Amino acid sequence: MHLHLETQKNALLRRLDSDDLDRLKPHLRETFLDLHTPLEKAGHTIEFVYFPRSGLASVVAKKEWGANAEVGVIGLEGMTGSALVMGDDRAPHDCFIQIQSEALVIDASQFITALDTSDTLRPFLMRYVHAFHIQATYTALINARCKIEERLARWLLMCDDRVVGRRLVITHQYLAVMLGVRRPAVTVALQVIEGHGLIQSRRGEVIIRDREGLIHLAHGGYGEPEAEYRRLVGEIEIQPQIVAQGEPK
Repeated sequence: MHLHLETQKNALLRRLDSDDLDRLKPHLRETFLDLHTPLEKAGHTIEFVYFPRSGLASVVAKKEWGANAEVGVIGLEGMTGSALVMGDDRAPHDCFIQIQSEALVIDASQFITALDTSDTLRPFLMRYVHAFHIQATYTALINARCKIEERLARWLLMCDDRVVGRRLVITHQYLAVMLGVRRPAVTVALQVIEGHGLIQSRRGEVIIRDREGLIHLAHGGYGEPEAEYRRLVGEIEIQPQIVAQGEPK
């Protein structure tokens, strides 16, 4: 396995200090994460840390009666296990795969050991955790104050930042969960955006046709968290690769 080359597909691993990367590399292993694979469960101990190289994971907050909504997305720009970086061992929310993913994974115990034996690893990863928190706060603001078409445009742009190609394999039902709305509202919003010529919506997939048009439609909802990520971590810079998206369930 050409591990050095494979680490280049994750923006965080690519930017690690060489000594910190050497701390992690002996414990990293490749994995393929299928649709709906759980990565973390709210209130449970974090067992593994994932560094995606493709695909997309959703961080989802839930209420006891079953209501849920996405509060953040993680792709090749980031990692799971943010709580470990902050000194906790439990996941605050559920996290699962929304678009099939290739990733590098490390046991939480080995990851914590690397954090504790380095003067630079935790400070660097805390910059990413801060950027993720900024993303989550903007999600709360936009979900509370913006129209569904603007929210959906922002979400599609966030996916486009993280997924190779312009084809997103996602069902209307999962979009409804991600946006915290009913499925019929998602269908109408997709029709509106498609009517503007910005996307093509098919059963189980969305194809992005006009990125600049989506940015305009998002009406300022997209851009600020992305600028903060660039300031704190750097450009995402998707590496050339072939990603098997598969068929939606």
